[in-house]
Amino acid sequence: MDLSRRQRRKLEVRYRILEAAIALFDTQGIRETKVSEISTRADVAQKTFFNHFPTKQHLLRALAEDALRQMLVDVEDVRKQGRTTEERIELFFSSLAVHAGEAGPMHRELITELVHALHDSQEESELVRRLHDAFAEIVSDGELAGELRPGHDVETLTDVVLGTFYSLIFNWAHRDDFPLRERAMAAARFLAAALGPEEPR
Repeated sequence: MDLSRRQRRKLEVRYRILEAAIALFDTQGIRETKVSEISTRADVAQKTFFNHFPTKQHLLRALAEDALRQMLVDVEDVRKQGRTTEERIELFFSSLAVHAGEAGPMHRELITELVHALHDSQEESELVRRLHDAFAEIVSDGELAGELRPGHDVETLTDVVLGTFYSLIFNWAHRDDFPLRERAMAAARFLAAALGPEEPR
């Protein structure tokens, strides 16, 4: 459905505000950035800012939701690229570490916000459900291919993979010295071994 001129204008302004916020967060930090500075950089009145985001916290939630949506895209890409469940798990955790390493300074604070916000609103809960379902599809693919250890249902195995992901993100968001890449790859190897079929004795 085509958007009206007014709707397009509203989306353009919203995008400009988000882009201005990201640029300022990257250079001076989230806590230090004021709404007035974001408005000035986006070339909008503060009243316009508050029409789109009642508070700076609402803006952070919007950025966190965007990050979660991108994560859904990443999971689907991994599902298409990997030939086996082991490869898909390794690809996802590897991309997680690479993206975190390439992100700007504000990314850690934003991820902290994402961790705290995941289950707070109906929309975010829907995104979390979709993330769970995306991981479940990877696990289901492995089950259909006979690549998983028998005796455990898809839901349980999905929770294990998703729980490992949450743990990595939480630790990285809260610990400056957390070696995300090393831990992510170690976790991927562990999951691949734990979920895969038992080796014959």
